[in-house]
Amino acid sequence: MMQSKRRKFLIQTLIDEVPQYRSLRVPSDEEEQKKLLRSLMNVRPPRAATADFLAVQDEYLRAATAEKGITDVADLPTIEEGICLWQGDITTLHCDAIVNAANSQMTGCYVPCHRCIDNCIHTYAGIQLRLACAELMEEQGYEEPTGRAKITSAYNLPCRYVLHTVGPIIYGAVTKKDRELLASCYRSCLELARENGVRSIAFCCISTGEFHFPNELAAEIAVQTVRQHRGDIKVIFNVFKDMDYQIYRRLLG
Repeated sequence: MMQSKRRKFLIQTLIDEVPQYRSLRVPSDEEEQKKLLRSLMNVRPPRAATADFLAVQDEYLRAATAEKGITDVADLPTIEEGICLWQGDITTLHCDAIVNAANSQMTGCYVPCHRCIDNCIHTYAGIQLRLACAELMEEQGYEEPTGRAKITSAYNLPCRYVLHTVGPIIYGAVTKKDRELLASCYRSCLELARENGVRSIAFCCISTGEFHFPNELAAEIAVQTVRQHRGDIKVIFNVFKDMDYQIYRRLLG
């Protein structure tokens, strides 16, 4: 099945799930189809899907990721012993685990086509990830505390696992507690990674986007904590913005 046919099947199936959506029509434009599919996946609550839907979705997402281009952690240059710096789309990185900057509900971003990393990871992992996270949270019975971490399968991403951690939200001046909580995010992820046999882990810039932690200070905490606690795990600092790349390059230089 071609990507266009897969995409139309997925869109129509998601439309048919919700009576209020049934007046929607599949756009003829490819980019509009992609946006609609992502939007429908983003707003879909955590629930099971048919085997047919999952089979087509998995084929579609893996082909879409392959089209973007996959980067293997083995090909990344080491900038410091056991540490790499890589600028790119974390959903295309082939390593053992990537870290998602989650919110306390832990089931992903529900804003259609939002550019946050939580939305991107859930989009390209597939709808199975939201359901897996919801099941973890139902079992836990309360929202995820800041500074802790959970682990799930990565489903259709090129990595094996996703580690989900909730960073501190900054409303004014950064406090000592904020610093400690951000450091705890990195420690918790490394501890959980070690428990699960993870040999390579890619960290995004936790809390620096929607949670407003100052980029430079966040990077300083990240680098210091990883240097102290990574053990024999290979760490990739993943950045997307040029500004963050320059900050990490200077700190690791």
